[in-house]
Amino acid sequence: MTKGIGVLVSERITAGLIENDRLAGKISSFPDDAEVDDALVGLPAELIARQVAEQVLHLGSLEGVAYLGVGFPGIIRRGVIEDSPNLPQLKGSQIGQLLKDALQPYLGELPIVCFNDADIFAAGLAATRNHLDRLIRVWTLGNGIGYGRYPYHEGAWEAGHSVVTLDPREHFCGCGGSGHLEGIMGQRAMRLRFMDMEPEEIFQQALGGDHRCVEFVKLWHRALAAGTATSIHLDGPGKFFVTGINARFVNMTLLSEYLNEMVKLSPLQGYSLEVVTGGEEVAVIGAAVNASRWRSRS
Repeated sequence: MTKGIGVLVSERITAGLIENDRLAGKISSFPDDAEVDDALVGLPAELIARQVAEQVLHLGSLEGVAYLGVGFPGIIRRGVIEDSPNLPQLKGSQIGQLLKDALQPYLGELPIVCFNDADIFAAGLAATRNHLDRLIRVWTLGNGIGYGRYPYHEGAWEAGHSVVTLDPREHFCGCGGSGHLEGIMGQRAMRLRFMDMEPEEIFQQALGGDHRCVEFVKLWHRALAAGTATSIHLDGPGKFFVTGINARFVNMTLLSEYLNEMVKLSPLQGYSLEVVTGGEEVAVIGAAVNASRWRSRS
């Protein structure tokens, strides 16, 4: 199989050389310190593209590389970032062309394809778990709520903004919308709701029997079940992975109980859920996997 390059642009930029859907060598990152999570905030799109090129060049010999896939947070279509709440300066940028301009002197007319970061994580999990022959969906629970799908299919896929309640008081989503999944489950939303507690404390207090926290934990799990049930009703059953910094809070028994209440059609009940650890390496693999499949069908 031909070689490819995968890149993740999120809290930082991470690049890796991929062969046979596996990492071939070490990854290259900017900044080097993984604890620095704001280095890209406010950095212009042109400089991010140049920094991607620099990390790619750090990978060493690029002979035989046939494609490059890059994942960004936000809605990305045909090389344009239509919106990106986590990196708002990228909204409207022609990121695909900027990457081509930055990399062309070194890689020539190499095919470069841009994806949502949650989608490349789904592809990475599919590759590393030998699930490339099936439908894979991933919930990423962090400051926001990401939703990734493999096989890749063009679309907005902002399932973190699924409406899971009609209560007008549920207005904590970062996009400003009411009743959204992210407005209940997101790290930022939980901090706004519980001004006197961190998310870790909310779930700890729930274990201790605090009524307000117990009721919220139920709401939190019911919201995830509702978002998952909506995906099942639209896209069919299959494998769901749950990852991210707040996946540690998931009570699979409670989540399954709520999901069983919501999905009753027998052809749709062949689904399963699993909490997994993630990582930049998985996303980098997924970026190249998606680019490879995109290239083969173009």
